[in-house]
Amino acid sequence: MQMYSEKDVDTACLEGRQITILGYGSQGRAHALNLKDSGHDVVIGARAGGGSFSKAEADGFVVKEPLAAVQGAAIVAILTPDTSQAELYNSVEGNIENGAALLFAHGFNIHFKQIAPRADLDVVLIAPKGPGDLVRRQYEEGHGVPCLVAVEQDSSGNALQLALAYAQGIGGARAGVIETTFAEETETDLFGEQAVLCGGATELVVAGFDTLVKAGYQPEVAYYEVMHELKLIVDLLHEGGLRKMHEFISETAAWGDLVSGPRVIDENVRANMQAVLDDIQDGTFAKRWIEENKAGQPEYKRLMNADLEHPIEKVGADLRSRMDWLEN
Repeated sequence: MQMYSEKDVDTACLEGRQITILGYGSQGRAHALNLKDSGHDVVIGARAGGGSFSKAEADGFVVKEPLAAVQGAAIVAILTPDTSQAELYNSVEGNIENGAALLFAHGFNIHFKQIAPRADLDVVLIAPKGPGDLVRRQYEEGHGVPCLVAVEQDSSGNALQLALAYAQGIGGARAGVIETTFAEETETDLFGEQAVLCGGATELVVAGFDTLVKAGYQPEVAYYEVMHELKLIVDLLHEGGLRKMHEFISETAAWGDLVSGPRVIDENVRANMQAVLDDIQDGTFAKRWIEENKAGQPEYKRLMNADLEHPIEKVGADLRSRMDWLEN
């Protein structure tokens, strides 16, 4: 493993040079504000008349239409959603300076060849391992969110140092920047989301809720047991791994973990996880998602509606409304 820290970064390569951020959503806004506070020259590219345009202006940035915003930039960071990046790049490519760098926070469009950058451009990745609000909050508190760095195309011979200087600007070098590849970042990120963090975790919670309710237990009690208390365990895992979790739960809970966890996550589940990873690695998932977007997302919308109409959502909304310390 190669990990870089602040001592490994030479920010001189970005001094007096423009960084253009295309997209002013969660990551875009956090990157832009952190870079500005780090002393860099930041220009925002956003569609005139949109909410992002006015929000960026209110934050004190020079904001231009994307085609104009990329002019003169040493780095063009494309931080819009994956589904819009290829069209956005194609629309601004002609105005990007020769020898500039394209920067991404997720490798999907490069790895799956939805974007084919010009040969004269550096193509780099700085992927914070956390959402935009955390990237901003950690920076303001004097800390940072760990990042991944990758270089897909090094036309200048200085692409890695340029990417590391950017990572320093958003606070990532404070926490450490691990070198990877576009392929590794993309495939592991998609797998984590699908098998564990989003798909796996939510299906496990819903299945637990359904099992308890079907057995005759009150939905509210079931919600507390499988959804509400999940944060307590995740916080322990985040702070200190399996060791801290076992230290702070009861021996009864730990025994149940050790003997019953493998009954739930059995060899069949592990085989399904491998199948998910296979679909990511061979491009099946990407192809299906790209085609879904071209069709107007009919299956996405159907599945999302079904998810949000599950009884756990109604029970949860009612219970959370009584917890005035939560941000609903």
